[in-house]
Amino acid sequence: MEYEAVIGLETHVQLKTKSKMWCGCANAFGAPPNTHVCPVCLGLPGVLPVANEEALRLTVLTGYLLHCTIPAFARFDRKSYFYPDVPKNYQITQYDRPSTANGYLDFEFQGATARVRVARAHLEEDVGKSFHFERNSGVDFNRAGVPLLEIVSEPDITSADMAYVYLNALKEVLQQAGVSDCDMEKGMVRCDVNVSVRPKGSGKLGAKIEIKNMNSFSGVRRALEYEIARQIDVLRSGGALAQSTRRWDDMAGITEEMRTKEHAHDYRYFPDPDLMPFEPGEKWLEEVGGRMIELPLARKARLMKEYNLPANDAEVFKSNVALCEYFEGIAKRAKNPKAVANWVINNLQARLAETNARESAEQAAMGLEPDDMKLTGLSDLRFPPDALLELIGLVENKTISSSAAQQVFVEMFDTGRSPAAIVQERGLAQVSDTAAIEAFCDEVIRANPGPVNDFKSGKAAALNFLKGQVMKLSKGKANPTVVGEILERKLKG
Repeated sequence: MEYEAVIGLETHVQLKTKSKMWCGCANAFGAPPNTHVCPVCLGLPGVLPVANEEALRLTVLTGYLLHCTIPAFARFDRKSYFYPDVPKNYQITQYDRPSTANGYLDFEFQGATARVRVARAHLEEDVGKSFHFERNSGVDFNRAGVPLLEIVSEPDITSADMAYVYLNALKEVLQQAGVSDCDMEKGMVRCDVNVSVRPKGSGKLGAKIEIKNMNSFSGVRRALEYEIARQIDVLRSGGALAQSTRRWDDMAGITEEMRTKEHAHDYRYFPDPDLMPFEPGEKWLEEVGGRMIELPLARKARLMKEYNLPANDAEVFKSNVALCEYFEGIAKRAKNPKAVANWVINNLQARLAETNARESAEQAAMGLEPDDMKLTGLSDLRFPPDALLELIGLVENKTISSSAAQQVFVEMFDTGRSPAAIVQERGLAQVSDTAAIEAFCDEVIRANPGPVNDFKSGKAAALNFLKGQVMKLSKGKANPTVVGEILERKLKG
């Protein structure tokens, strides 16, 4: 019997706010343990939470990004959660009345547009972090109370690869909209995986197995590949699967059972008596809507249509908003937007990466941490955008060759000087004068009788060798098109 996987993901994303969800403690990574805490986020008796309005805005903004409905009434609930890294012994979250519901995310998968429905994106608070040492354990509550958005997908994902692509597409949207930095090394994105298998074509869901606290997208993919195969093996051998929670052992490459799965009633949800319901007004929603961005997939489609860019070029600009804006600022005034894209992607982007690698190494040697480093960005370029148009024009009107243009770009990037000035000073202008090129061709023909005879006997590749010799003789200045025409005419004549 053939089986198919049914997968839903619960993606937990720390929101990009300056302070925590219910208090004024800093939402910042890397501080010494238990230094960003106060009576509110530690849940001490008598304290009252106050909702972070920016977190509410970012939640609704995420709803817009994911095409969700924004209910007129939302509520915070208490979820009994007895773990050592929850200082209050309950978590403030949203249960049956979330801030967003019923949306979807479109993304490219296997050459087509896939859609995963989003059941809800609800707001809650993060928990602390446990540390285990040789003889004892400790808890750092700096993370407790950080605004956390839980984005719950419908079970529309059908494979480990699809889950991986969905997560990356979701991360791209949230980063570009400024909802979260999504830095997985800092624990800003974590994922719970719900997976079951069923006979192919069946409409009935199998037993749901949850894999908790995945902290990398590649880990999610590997865990799913293992778990799907494990569940199928159990069923094919006549066994039965029970709803349960498992953990992923990345070193061993296996999942292990932790406990049988709790149900909603086990958490004893009830409305938080200290927090008023959330009822967003029309003006407030309009302000949040004003922060909407062009979605990455829509940007890619628009670039391909407006500028006739191939998919690979548009993909680069889909993922890099700043580079896309730089490209469009020039391409709107260019006769050949594709040429602009080539220079921005293949030359400018590569040169920036090379410069930043050197600068980061130098600053690391000085003892600076990555967050404190100052690297060269598009706003730091020494040359104006019009200089790139000028350089493209010099190539297209055959003033300089493509190889000479590469030299000009490097100097332009390093010094900020105009392409025309560099060409003039370094004598890079292309020779198109037929009399001068004919003289070069005559000299090369006399000096290379072997390749000349090869060409005349039908070996067309010999012409490329002779062209190369003319270019070498002219120090790269001869127009290669004119060189080819003159050589071919002389050799055939």
